[in-house]
Amino acid sequence: MLLSPEVLTILILNAIFAIFAITAFVISVKIYLYWDANSTSQAQYSLEKQGYLGAVIIKYIFITKAVLFLFFIFTLDKISNVITGAMCAAGVVDATSTGVYVIALKILNIYLFALWLKLHSQDIADKTAPYTKMKFGFFIALFSLLMLEIFLETLMFNSIEIEKMVSCCGSIYSSSSTSAISLLFQIDTAVLLLLFYGNYLLIVLLYFFKNRYIFSILNLLFLPVSLIALILFFGTYIYELPSHHCPFCFLQSDYYYVGYMIYALLFLGTFSGLSVVFVKEREITYKTSLLFNSLYVILLSLYVVVYYVRNGVFL
Repeated sequence: MLLSPEVLTILILNAIFAIFAITAFVISVKIYLYWDANSTSQAQYSLEKQGYLGAVIIKYIFITKAVLFLFFIFTLDKISNVITGAMCAAGVVDATSTGVYVIALKILNIYLFALWLKLHSQDIADKTAPYTKMKFGFFIALFSLLMLEIFLETLMFNSIEIEKMVSCCGSIYSSSSTSAISLLFQIDTAVLLLLFYGNYLLIVLLYFFKNRYIFSILNLLFLPVSLIALILFFGTYIYELPSHHCPFCFLQSDYYYVGYMIYALLFLGTFSGLSVVFVKEREITYKTSLLFNSLYVILLSLYVVVYYVRNGVFL
């Protein structure tokens, strides 16, 4: 196992998360099985106190895990310096059989954890706490995903071999790659941009019509479409290299860490759009989604415009 200070920090925090999560899981099962909002018994009073404790624990885990995701990416980037052939986090992810699954599961969990927090905020805002049983039932399902993430993450770091040659991001994210990512390069650029901007314009249109279900679906579709467009098209303008498609390198200082802003805008925009179907519909939720999705589109588009103004050609 590669035991750098950053990796040790993640593993120690994961152990702490696991202990707290098990405690919250036990509380959640009890509340899901025995909660009765109309009861005035001693058992119900005890469940209410335990529910408060469980909610605090879950909030601590979820909020910290969201911040730790950025630290996880930073760690992958940091340890790429000691792995033969790796130039950035992409090489580290490719160095193990579980790397891709860990990244995918972490992204899924961030969205689900954020939905739990949204549901919790709606629950405590109402004096009748109508979502108490639902949110703890939701956590019972999330508990399995959280523990799976911790297990796979530990397995990933444990299986990293420093001496083993790995692929660099240039070979991983290219049309000549043997991985599934190479299939994306068969998408025509015009079609990709039509999907990207068309999806965004539909989100803008649905903002005015306020159809929560279609608005949510469009945001769900916008997430993969935006990531693919970022890798295949917009990323090359950030690097100013037509052959560089890595989704990790612009997280580095060479590119002023702009990747963190790009991914944060995409998350905030799509999550807000998705959440309108799960919680009480509010105008601010629609506006938040439209704002951050728009900032994401504008930021990426500016890279293309600035490059064209400077050079007079497109890549």
